Amino acid sequence: MNWTLEVVVVPVADVDRAKDFYSRRLGFTVDHDTVIDEATRIVQLTPPGSGCSIVIGKGAVPDMPPGSLRGLQLVVPDIRKAHAELVERGVQVSEVQVLGQSPTPMPDPLDNVGFVFFDDPDGNGWAVQQISSRG
Repeated sequence: MNWTLEVVVVPVADVDRAKDFYSRRLGFTVDHDTVIDEATRIVQLTPPGSGCSIVIGKGAVPDMPPGSLRGLQLVVPDIRKAHAELVERGVQVSEVQVLGQSPTPMPDPLDNVGFVFFDDPDGNGWAVQQISSRG
């Protein structure tokens, strides 16, 4: 039996600001933006090529303090290109960092060990890792 992770709830203070950040700055697809009533709104967004989405909203989403989620990770085939794209879109992102050493030789020395880091407007922390074999 396969167990797939499909949705991660990301706690935010301002749904519109977060939707704008994830869709315009990061290029996530807005799957739906559902207003159930004045107190309840659910927005689902998916990173390009991902089988897992994020959900932001108010009311029907779990109550977590905005900015309390850390360690979310995206994977890209080219960390330098991803870094340039994030900078071009106005995301405050770290420089490319090498964390550790690959246990086996890789075609690209940044595979598995090349990362950049950024926070969303609420302070939720994201990492982006290079794994070129998945591109």
